Amino acid sequence: MEIVFDIYKSYFMHHLKIFIELTRLNKPIGFMLLFWPCSWGLTLAYSYDQNINIFLYYTFLFFLGSVLMRSAGCIFNDIVDKDIDKKVKRTKLRPISSGKISVKQSFIYVLLLCSLAFLILIQFNIKTIYLGLGSMILAFSYPFMKRVTYWPQLFLGLTFNWGMVMAYVSILDIISLEIVLLYISAIFWTLGYDTIYGVQDIVDDEIIGVKSTAIKFKNRIKLFVGTCYSITSLLILYVFKENLGINLSTFFILMFFLSLIYQLKIFSKSNHSNCLKAFKFNNYSGGLVSITIFFI
Repeated sequence: MEIVFDIYKSYFMHHLKIFIELTRLNKPIGFMLLFWPCSWGLTLAYSYDQNINIFLYYTFLFFLGSVLMRSAGCIFNDIVDKDIDKKVKRTKLRPISSGKISVKQSFIYVLLLCSLAFLILIQFNIKTIYLGLGSMILAFSYPFMKRVTYWPQLFLGLTFNWGMVMAYVSILDIISLEIVLLYISAIFWTLGYDTIYGVQDIVDDEIIGVKSTAIKFKNRIKLFVGTCYSITSLLILYVFKENLGINLSTFFILMFFLSLIYQLKIFSKSNHSNCLKAFKFNNYSGGLVSITIFFI
């Protein structure tokens, strides 16, 4: 009996390891970058409707939803990119491209994760549900963008930050100009940090024929990322201009700007480890904006 138990335990642990690799749960930066914009929207809405119980409950739901949808997105992306991933040094050992798991099994995981995410979505008001269903079109179109345009990072920005609008609407049941402007600012933020991330794959992507903003702007990449981050900063300043002064919000927004400058300083085409370091630093950047809004 003990031998049977050990066999099942070994089998379970083996597949759990594959599932974690498949969903990138061992790399939380992905779902945190999906969650932070949701947090911006929730915190901004909370500044108008200060129901702490709703705020905390919805924060939990959006965090859980971010983990589920990021996980499903990673698997779907790997299914679509399985042949490309085999040719890229950074991705060739991913579970699908390396043959550790079949496409059919992987797709079952996608359906399961999306079903769980849908159960979370229906906890919100009808406008949020419609917005959430609409986001599925963006999420499952994104993996194909690198094949047709040099701007897949822009499409990722539209997708990754959609949760901000959903979160705002989930509490206030409206879409305002300030949340639209904040959403646009986050799109440029994503456009910047994902271009930094894409620098790691420029050589392989050019050989394969995959497109990205990292390739399009490779000869002036710091200027491009700096421009994206400048637009982000200016829009955030515009949205919160009435609330800034000698206060904590101003301090944290300055820290956010400094975090972007730090990324610009350290990343380079010749140092891939610094590119990854700069990319991951956006976990702090996203959190700083949430804190800024909270103290408004």
